[in-house]
Amino acid sequence: MVNTQTAENTGSETGSETATAPVKLNVKGVSISYDGIPALSGVTLDIRENEIFGIIGPANAGKTSFLKALNRMNMFNTAMKVSGDIHFDGINIRNWRNVYALRSRIGVVFPLPVGLPMTVYENVALSPRLSGIKEKAELNVIVERCLTRAALWDEVKDRLDSLGSLLSGGQQQRLTIARALSQEPELLMLDEFSIAVDPVTTMRIEDVLKELRSEMTIILVTNLVQQARRLADRTAFFLDGSCVEIGETEDLFTGKVIDQRTQDYIEGRFG
Repeated sequence: MVNTQTAENTGSETGSETATAPVKLNVKGVSISYDGIPALSGVTLDIRENEIFGIIGPANAGKTSFLKALNRMNMFNTAMKVSGDIHFDGINIRNWRNVYALRSRIGVVFPLPVGLPMTVYENVALSPRLSGIKEKAELNVIVERCLTRAALWDEVKDRLDSLGSLLSGGQQQRLTIARALSQEPELLMLDEFSIAVDPVTTMRIEDVLKELRSEMTIILVTNLVQQARRLADRTAFFLDGSCVEIGETEDLFTGKVIDQRTQDYIEGRFG
């Protein structure tokens, strides 16, 4: 088993741009369990500003649980216990008295869309309204910008007053992405965002994520290893509740791995 600290050091020695960027998220010794059953053990890693950080691995590797811990979603699940330290911009997330303020800075998109029971427009305008923006003209600009970035504007611009729940599954997923972007997050986490989206739209959203990289940090959880290769600056491989290896993405895909299991997974021998 390769420990995560060794893997992290390997990734940081490549001399990439992200290696010199400030740390946005520092995770140290994080373990997660559900009713005492371990789901993730001893994860230690840094995620830097303005990088796309990929996380790959088979089902039940602990990837989604990891994202939930970063956003303090364990508050909603009494069976979920998180230990270890997570620092966001140098502050331990446990010390955030207002968890909603933390979540306004950390947007998340899960595999299946969760639309709010309101119009397409209000789905995207809700967060800006809650932050104090009241002017209709300003809200209009935000809604159009976020829907455009989520590759949805052209399809819904004539039915903004329709219920978001009436959109197709793929459209609802993109609406969820637009809603997350409306928060103007500093960290955007996407968990299998393309699971309900067709390949053409997936590529359009990938192009958007490349552009967003200059504005925010992105964590991309994906079972599509080639998607990680296309997008991620660095990639972590999770397996059986452990972070096996972290490295520059292209290094992992060109055989410069520490652990043979990483290469076996990338080359499709299991998972």
